[in-house]
Amino acid sequence: MSQLPSTYTLISSNVLSTTAASVTFSAIPATFTDLVVRSSVRSTGTGAGVRNIYLSMNSVAANYSATQMRGLDSTASSSNRSGDSSWILGLSIGDGSTSNTFSNNEWYIPNYAGSASKISSNVNAAPNNTGSNQYDSAVANLQSSTAAITSLTLTDSSTGFATGSSFYLYGIKNS
Repeated sequence: MSQLPSTYTLISSNVLSTTAASVTFSAIPATFTDLVVRSSVRSTGTGAGVRNIYLSMNSVAANYSATQMRGLDSTASSSNRSGDSSWILGLSIGDGSTSNTFSNNEWYIPNYAGSASKISSNVNAAPNNTGSNQYDSAVANLQSSTAAITSLTLTDSSTGFATGSSFYLYGIKNS
């Protein structure tokens, strides 16, 4: 991972030594202004295609919405979602993709401990060195809960995250 600004503090990390259906960051302290989640992931799902990564907060399973812009090879598209049970946040590549390649994702969650609705943004890239299925996206998310975020759970839309996938949660201080 690249050098981080001095305002980032690592809260928790998880590098999978075995496959996992989901990854949860719990007991998130309310001592920061913003959160950043970074991941380098691979799905256990078959085939070379990409899988969605979903994120839910505080075990809330309703009222998530998102606007997503995507690029797959030379084709661009966009979509809007609402009323979902989680945010569609990132991408993971399947086990049919080039060996030892992982999708990279970063989510930014401002004012996570405040009393306003929760928002996040993310960017991601899902490389595949075969020359096809190159996938990038950017997503803006909204969740109507006004409760402080104390836990985050990431789930792969396929069968789970592969061994070697890594997840990092950072707190950001405004000074």
